[in-house]
Amino acid sequence: MTLPLANRTAIITGANQGLGEAIAHAYVEAGANVVLCARGAAALEKVAEELRKLRRGAVLPLSADVANEDDVASLVRRTLAEFGHFEILVNNAGIYGPKGLIDDVDWSAWVEAVNINLMGSVCFARQVLPHFKSRSYGKIVQLSGGGATNPLPRLSAYAASKAAIVRFAETLALEVHEHHIDVNSIAPGALNTRLLNEVLEAGPARVGADFHARARRQLAEGGTPLDVPARLAVFLGSSRSDGITGKLISAVWDDWESFPEHLEELVRTDVYTLRRIVAKERGFDWGDK
Repeated sequence: MTLPLANRTAIITGANQGLGEAIAHAYVEAGANVVLCARGAAALEKVAEELRKLRRGAVLPLSADVANEDDVASLVRRTLAEFGHFEILVNNAGIYGPKGLIDDVDWSAWVEAVNINLMGSVCFARQVLPHFKSRSYGKIVQLSGGGATNPLPRLSAYAASKAAIVRFAETLALEVHEHHIDVNSIAPGALNTRLLNEVLEAGPARVGADFHARARRQLAEGGTPLDVPARLAVFLGSSRSDGITGKLISAVWDDWESFPEHLEELVRTDVYTLRRIVAKERGFDWGDK
């Protein structure tokens, strides 16, 4: 059996639980060596122990704060010292941040969420790009979220940072295209992870009655299985996705496995990107000159 990530090494942030752990598991199953990154060393080591039982790729847990430039630079150096190369960065680390109206929430908590979700992803991208450019190849897989494409009242730090990081990924994709570096974002679906638990625990007064009710339904129905976005993350880290870049791809709704057959259309159009909707696209006869 050919493993899609054989002989590849990936750095995966937020890999100590939830979706990050699921992606790490899928990557090792696909033959990759993985560097697990998160702030909690004990939890990381526990995940690493489980992944080593798969007896495929090597597993290296390294504790780091994604928003700390020195931590990130040190992790990249350690990765190169251990493996000599790496081809993939999966920016998965993220938090909801404070829940409530913007004029009521704790400002320092709001800034921290933006630092982790946006600045942390940008910080990692900056650190891996010199290595990717030196090899004229690389994959950056960015985790998005519902906040990237829809307003999320009472979760403004999350929504704003997720929208920003998707536009950053689209912009970076153009900057590094000549170096054969692909940069894409994943909309993973409604996942039953710690973020859902946070919403349920916060209650309708803080997150809004509608959003809380939706979270309760999601809990009851089971949500999107973690292996669904994890499979897309494997695809975007593999050679099958070469040339697909600057896209926001839904793990649930998009037929991404067929994308290599439509590479020309993906490259020359703005499909699967953030864009502005004008009046005529909604059937109105006003607003356009």
